[in-house]
Amino acid sequence: MIRVGLIGYGTAGRDVAKAILGGQAGNTRLAAVLVRDTGKYTDAPESGLITDSEEAFFACRPDVVVETAGHEAVIRYAETSLSHGCDFMVVSVGAFCDQALHDRVMTSASRHGKRVLVPSAAIAGLDRIAAAAQGPLDSVTLTTRKPVKAWRGTFAEEVVDLDTVEKPTVIFEGNARESSRVFPESVNVSAALSLAGVGFEATQVRVLVDPTIDKNIHEVSAKGLFGEVRIEVQNTPSPNNPKTGYIVAMSVARALKNLSSPLVIG
Repeated sequence: MIRVGLIGYGTAGRDVAKAILGGQAGNTRLAAVLVRDTGKYTDAPESGLITDSEEAFFACRPDVVVETAGHEAVIRYAETSLSHGCDFMVVSVGAFCDQALHDRVMTSASRHGKRVLVPSAAIAGLDRIAAAAQGPLDSVTLTTRKPVKAWRGTFAEEVVDLDTVEKPTVIFEGNARESSRVFPESVNVSAALSLAGVGFEATQVRVLVDPTIDKNIHEVSAKGLFGEVRIEVQNTPSPNNPKTGYIVAMSVARALKNLSSPLVIG
């Protein structure tokens, strides 16, 4: 049985824990949950230690550590997890827009014979893009549209008045490295797409506030030797956190299931 250590117990973390405990994540067991302050959590999972002690967390000897706590958690725990002999599954993949961090983590993974795992999370088609990147892959473009409520408390408030916006409005246009810095909680999909395809600088990104929709919509287009692909996904936002969707935890659960499944698709 694969022992899972979970970093973060917010919306996505709770959903991942629920999937593990409910048997949707394959032959896995929740070993421990690492949070900043255990005093803030009265709804601890049914099994597995919940702790704010890094030492106690790794003493539970997880086989894989799943990060659901944001970019700072990736910076703090990716290399540490790998050095403790754990695979590291990263949801906040936008942290890797920092090339120095990316290089350190990849070096650590190689040194310790472990893996950095990136689930598809809020996007689709990463398997197709990764295959097409065997090359050549000429262009990859991501257009992200989210409803107004998803942009509260983000950089978008400096660009557009969220209380009065009436039509789809572009709030960012550029490459994926910059988009991941500007929208660390909302455009992790651009980082995952970049790692699968042509890199952060060559991946083009458009981001819109769209008051006409109620779902988070990501559109991917790519061209290359393989042909051409266009993919649109519409993710239902979580009622507890509109910046994320139900599919994130579902994707993590599936990626965990693949670690022990005799059949892996994609």
